[in-house]
Amino acid sequence: MANRSATCREYLEFMIDGGYTRSDLWLSDGWETVRHFCWQAPLYWDRHPSDPTGWRVFTLRGWHGLSDLLDTAVCHVSFFEADAFAKWRSCRLPTEAEWESVAGHLPVEGTFLEAERLHPGTANGTGDIEQLFGDTWEWTASAYTGYPGYKPPVGALGEYNAKFMSSQMILRGGSCVTPADHIRATYRNFFPPAARWQFSGIRLAK
Repeated sequence: MANRSATCREYLEFMIDGGYTRSDLWLSDGWETVRHFCWQAPLYWDRHPSDPTGWRVFTLRGWHGLSDLLDTAVCHVSFFEADAFAKWRSCRLPTEAEWESVAGHLPVEGTFLEAERLHPGTANGTGDIEQLFGDTWEWTASAYTGYPGYKPPVGALGEYNAKFMSSQMILRGGSCVTPADHIRATYRNFFPPAARWQFSGIRLAK
């Protein structure tokens, strides 16, 4: 697995290289979604001529030129976008098991809600594994299904879990708006593959 999250700078390169116009990079449902909603960039990115990149980003602290955020972890991307970006980089997304096998050996530390940053940060560049916890929820290549032997309990909790174990993909690690005490290495989050409103990001694997 990559030792850090994919950045806005890298994602912008994907866009400039025609990432949203090349059907060969996209899963079939993803390509249909891109065309239907006319996606050209991550959610909350807006074309703006005043920034050198031509883009600005709406954050929880208002508008910022993309040039100020280029080395931060890209966020508000769907599973479809994460998968297409990975293909463009000749990589793939890690499976849930791969992600957990790495994260389980690391302390649960990162940019969480308590930092009051309210936006993903940058990697320190130490060469060690960084940003597994906090910053962005990271899409995995794994669908949200029950572990072997799992049986939904009787009642509302069982109904909730059983109903949502369909057409959802797993994300791991928490984000910059997740309380630190809400996360552990085994915590499973799940969203439909087209969802983008969450602080969802990308970690590459080979």
